[in-house]
Amino acid sequence: MKTESQEQIDFVQWCKRQRKTHPEFLKLFAIPNGGARHIAVASKLKLEGVEPGVPDLFLAVARRGLHGLFIEMKRLKGGVLSKDQIKWKGYVQKEGYGWKRANGFLEAKRIIKSYLKI
Repeated sequence: MKTESQEQIDFVQWCKRQRKTHPEFLKLFAIPNGGARHIAVASKLKLEGVEPGVPDLFLAVARRGLHGLFIEMKRLKGGVLSKDQIKWKGYVQKEGYGWKRANGFLEAKRIIKSYLKI
């Protein structure tokens, strides 16, 4: 079974391949909030503004009455949302952004295609 990181890599690489026909994919980026890091790197990122629970990806494209779409990636099976992730879901939705949890590459692909209506 693939890790959450590998599922996200597969999804982002697929999105990059879509850019020629769907330039909206140029506006997708990762937010480096998770993962194990050396303590010095983690401390620097915290000083730079990294916050626990912020979703993994953001698509800066307004659609469906929303300002953009946040995507929280999880493994295909077994991924659990943290309390911080649940709080961030509420924060961004209250401000008019979409928020979706994607269990793996295929679900993330379905979510973004539905959001962009492609």
